[in-house]
Amino acid sequence: MIERTLAKKALTLAQKFQVITITGPRQSGKTTLVKATFPALPYVSLEEPDIRQVALTDPRGFLSNYPAGAILDEIQHTPDLFSYIQRLVDENRQIRYILTGSANFLLMEKISQTLAGRTAVLHLLPFSFVELAPAEQYEKQIFQGQYPRLYDRGIAPTDFYPAYIQTYVERDVRLIKNIGDINAFIQFTQLCAGRIGQLLNYASLASDAGISPNTARAWLSILESSYIVFRLQPYYRNFNKRLVKSPKLYFYDTGVACSLLGIRDESQVNLHYLKGALFENMILNEFIKRTYNQGENRQLYFWQDSRGKEIDCLLVKGEKITPLEIKSGKTVSLSYFDHLNYWRSLADLPDVQGYVVYGGEQSIHTSAGNLISWRELDRIQE
Repeated sequence: MIERTLAKKALTLAQKFQVITITGPRQSGKTTLVKATFPALPYVSLEEPDIRQVALTDPRGFLSNYPAGAILDEIQHTPDLFSYIQRLVDENRQIRYILTGSANFLLMEKISQTLAGRTAVLHLLPFSFVELAPAEQYEKQIFQGQYPRLYDRGIAPTDFYPAYIQTYVERDVRLIKNIGDINAFIQFTQLCAGRIGQLLNYASLASDAGISPNTARAWLSILESSYIVFRLQPYYRNFNKRLVKSPKLYFYDTGVACSLLGIRDESQVNLHYLKGALFENMILNEFIKRTYNQGENRQLYFWQDSRGKEIDCLLVKGEKITPLEIKSGKTVSLSYFDHLNYWRSLADLPDVQGYVVYGGEQSIHTSAGNLISWRELDRIQE
């Protein structure tokens, strides 16, 4: 079994909180993680219909079966349990609960109502490069994605992802909101994949999907809350020039995106018009995973002005800003640093260390700055 980086943080927080909540996309490895990290606690899956029925109809009696606490998997199916768990942890300081769920919106809504201040909330995404060494070529890594089951079971991406997307729509989407036309929702998700790395235009997206802008916003929120897509927000503090203030759209896993785009093998990635955007998406995901695996929830940002000058990613930690440019090219070019130099001069931060992540194999220090191989992201210090 591949050790998950988040396990260490979960154990540390379990010494301080009676309840640990772990959210993340379906099949990101939450169940395996909590079973391995907390083996002394009984495991209960609330996806099993008979167990879920007992928890729904007799929550007090259900929880009494676990006097020392338990691992309650996919707890979004039984939202009423949160109130009873609140009472139990308030009355008994020795009891422990580990909660998992794949519908972040439903979980966080209940947590804010009943368990605020009583639970630590962690997020688990698919494997990171730290946990599982990347493929020989980044095109293959983009196509495969990083869901554990692909590697544990040896399932081909073309078999795994279509089934994953269908299961996600049938289970999670219907749980969050009753969408009448599921096929329209899947088409909307495909249109989102075609906009990876682009500024989000709700009116255009809605028009292409044949829905209203309000419906587009609602459906996008569903995709976000279930860890399919995320919106990268623009950074515009401390700048006087006119800046772009629309977010960009990305997917939490490039394998899901490739499947939605109809990409059938890694060679098609190399020729695809979104190759650069998919590479950028993969690198951004690694920094999101780094943040989540540290138990933090810091946002990444991008920066773009009205002239089209942009920085692909800004890592913001307190007052420190680390700019990154992300280039899919495999050959070294000092022109990769042009936008970094422009940004540093505009921000009046000439001494800020910036990085260019590129598709090559060798990390190099140049007179213009640090060029980092996509395989060696640990060289980037925030």
